[in-house]
Amino acid sequence: MTAARNITVALAAVAAAGAAAFAYGSLWERRQFTLRRATVPVLPSGAAPIRVLHLSDLHMAPWQKAKQEWVRALAGEHPDFIVDTGDNLGHPDAIEAVAYALEPFDGIPGVFVNGSNDYFGPTPKNPLKYFTGPSKTSRAAATLDIERLQGVFAQLGWTNLNNAAAAIDVRGTRLELFGVDDPHRHFDRLEVLTTAIDELHENDPLLVEGDTWPDSATSAQDAADSRRSTLTVGVAHAPYQRVLNSFLNHGAELIFAGHTHGGQVCLPGYGALVTNCDIPRRQAKGLSLWRHGLRSAFLNVSAGLGTSIYAPVRFACRPEASLLTLVAADA
Repeated sequence: MTAARNITVALAAVAAAGAAAFAYGSLWERRQFTLRRATVPVLPSGAAPIRVLHLSDLHMAPWQKAKQEWVRALAGEHPDFIVDTGDNLGHPDAIEAVAYALEPFDGIPGVFVNGSNDYFGPTPKNPLKYFTGPSKTSRAAATLDIERLQGVFAQLGWTNLNNAAAAIDVRGTRLELFGVDDPHRHFDRLEVLTTAIDELHENDPLLVEGDTWPDSATSAQDAADSRRSTLTVGVAHAPYQRVLNSFLNHGAELIFAGHTHGGQVCLPGYGALVTNCDIPRRQAKGLSLWRHGLRSAFLNVSAGLGTSIYAPVRFACRPEASLLTLVAADA
């Protein structure tokens, strides 16, 4: 009887600890919005610093007023550029809430790519299935009005980088950016990036008539640096290795991604349990170096600001936005 009683007490203690952890993660930590700051030595010599605000995975619902106000307040950080890596919607009726949250950034240049939850609404999922591989879209998922959402971004003046390339001048540096549509749903078209980047260079107004871009990435960068400060940036929602490696092959020096939620539920001292893609767990959030062959680039993976409304919990992984200050590599 004593052994049975001890087992009962132990099980009750485990259940109580689990309930307390869930209450902590659901009622408190998932609302502790955090701005992660980092300095990235990636600009050419002599370039002026650029403050980049990276937003991702808002998973916004109409009633999430505190999150909306917190995002609005980030305009007080005076970013020079915005990168939005998708999954802005967390409810079919959340577009107005997203528009309200982003309204203070009107006129600040930026770019965006889609995440799967910009296409499909949230559905209940068994969290244990995340340990068997990346999640799949339920047939019951509602189709969201992504065109209306993209209209919000267009109104802000942000550039659509879904399977596209663009160039934007920020504080004297030419940002050459390319991105892909959601890799998690295999909407990325990596094969079109070469053409998009070539067209970007062909339409470069600062290239003199008859000038051409060299074949090698190294000589191309040397040619760019001889004319002006230039930085090549890749943007994707989900940091799958095939996408990151392709970005490096196309000359990316800095990459932005989201999707992982930083693991969402982490163990102190161990980190993310899952990433919902094939990126290593140690790179599920934060700033790191991504290497492929002889190339490398800074990689910033945002832990994001939200969760699914059906899994409203974070543990040892606070919701975040990122403010990266890009500086000259020799600063």
